[in-house]
Amino acid sequence: MEGVISRTNPRPMWAWGRRLRYEDLLIEEAKEVQEALELASPETQTARTRRIKRAIDLSYKKKSMNDYAPGQDQETFKEEIYADIKKIRSREQEYAQLNAPNKI
Repeated sequence: MEGVISRTNPRPMWAWGRRLRYEDLLIEEAKEVQEALELASPETQTARTRRIKRAIDLSYKKKSMNDYAPGQDQETFKEEIYADIKKIRSREQEYAQLNAPNKI
């Protein structure tokens, strides 16, 4: 996930205790992430938005998800959009390679 997660992104400081998924921490301004989110199903987009809103609310209240749902598995490392991000990156690399002779 190099180049997509930033060390200056404020979400990772509080994200794990609030039960976000790893993919929820991706920087949405990255071109490949934006495109992958556009291609994602409405259910995936809704679930991601709800997780982020819940994490913000819990952070504001200074609570952890374990206070409300102890033992609930949030599938932290489940990948829903990362496969699309990989495909978009490879497409962009192939496009750059095919157009490299045209730049000379």
